[in-house]
Amino acid sequence: MKKSTVTPPLLPDGTVYSQRKHFAPFIVPPLEAYASILGEEKIKRLQRISNRLKGLKLLELNSSAQGGGVAEMLYSSIPFLNSLGIEAEWKVIRGNEEYYECTKAMHNLLQGKKGTFTSEMKQCYLENLRDLAGSKFIDNKLDAVIVHDPQPMGLASYLKQPEEVWLWRCHIDVEEESLAANPGLWEFMTGRTEPYDAAIFSAAHYIVSRWPLPKFIIPPFIDPLSEKNRELSRTEINEVLEKYQIDPEVPIITQIGRFDPWKGIDRTVSTFRLVRNERKCQLVLAGGLAVDDPEGEQILATIYEETKHDDDIYVLNLQMEDRLKNWKEVNALQRAASVIMQPSTKEGFGLTITEALWKEKPVIAADAGAIPLQIREDDTGYFYETPNLTAQKVLHLLKNHEAAREIGKKGKRYVKGHFLLPDRIADYLLAIDMLVSGMVNRELHTDCIISFHPWFKLSKRRTQ
Repeated sequence: MKKSTVTPPLLPDGTVYSQRKHFAPFIVPPLEAYASILGEEKIKRLQRISNRLKGLKLLELNSSAQGGGVAEMLYSSIPFLNSLGIEAEWKVIRGNEEYYECTKAMHNLLQGKKGTFTSEMKQCYLENLRDLAGSKFIDNKLDAVIVHDPQPMGLASYLKQPEEVWLWRCHIDVEEESLAANPGLWEFMTGRTEPYDAAIFSAAHYIVSRWPLPKFIIPPFIDPLSEKNRELSRTEINEVLEKYQIDPEVPIITQIGRFDPWKGIDRTVSTFRLVRNERKCQLVLAGGLAVDDPEGEQILATIYEETKHDDDIYVLNLQMEDRLKNWKEVNALQRAASVIMQPSTKEGFGLTITEALWKEKPVIAADAGAIPLQIREDDTGYFYETPNLTAQKVLHLLKNHEAAREIGKKGKRYVKGHFLLPDRIADYLLAIDMLVSGMVNRELHTDCIISFHPWFKLSKRRTQ
């Protein structure tokens, strides 16, 4: 097994997209194309707020331009913002292998893994970001900066200017209990929030209430017109299945995502083996390896080993060199599936679920993290329980095509109403406008929570 070391085209300073530097290697369709999907009223809302911010200089920072939901959102949102008159740029930070191991360990601790945030990890993290900050990483005057996830979070301490608005965007399944159980990590993370003007979380139950700064709730999104989500012809789908020698005439169960210990891949395999005992079917486990995730290779090797005697399990390490080709293959594998599974034990949001729902596929996912924001039992999808109980749900969907189609239609309607690019970009811009204008101020609104998504207690949610 060989890990891909090829990365997307970047400028030497880590720039992924910048019209100012005449480096804009990807585009999105015109706004009119989205209007036909979302309707004129939502597009008018977006235009009203974007007109208020025309000319705003925005920088978005994350740790990788390859793999993961953050990068996928930025590939659409950055050119989309520019089309609205926002001067948006995207940069990725650089780090050595030790730094990525450190940030992955931090990620796991934040999601509840047992362990200690050591002084050596703290030193490694800060030294890497301090060196990056000293390299003139930011080379222009900005109005706003959005920093994604823990990896680059500490940069604000070194680079934030008084006239700039900085927001930290948390995409992971972090809970206060995990921080409270690890005082060293709690203190460290709290210290890193101090320079920020506000934080953005995907769901209400992720908010760390004791962090003294305004908080916004804005869910992630998919681009319905991207290569990952556009409609595909049957010929395009079959070409991908043929490439991987998957039989299009046999029902396919699919799980797609990073090779990550939190994704519940073992649950999917156990469920599939029970389903296979009663009905002929195939399992596709497809994902890729990202530069900021050093655990991926080990997880993938374990999956290969544990499924090597299963001729009807296809473990696909999709290549990342050609982003559009990768997205098209993922699109085809999702559209070919009869059932899509995502029984994660932790999940910041689960954009692979959003993608599957958009494609009108019945989804079985875990009742974990922010997944219940998308899945409502027996309405927009089903929850994983045990391998035996979940296998019965899969068999029901394979036998009852009309039930599978109906639940798929409901899922798509829900995504259309809540998790598409133009809607959520309007939310981002509104949050920035509140901060830039002084409508929301850190000193005056320390405990303020502004939600751009229906607020509810997950344990009390009922189907409607």
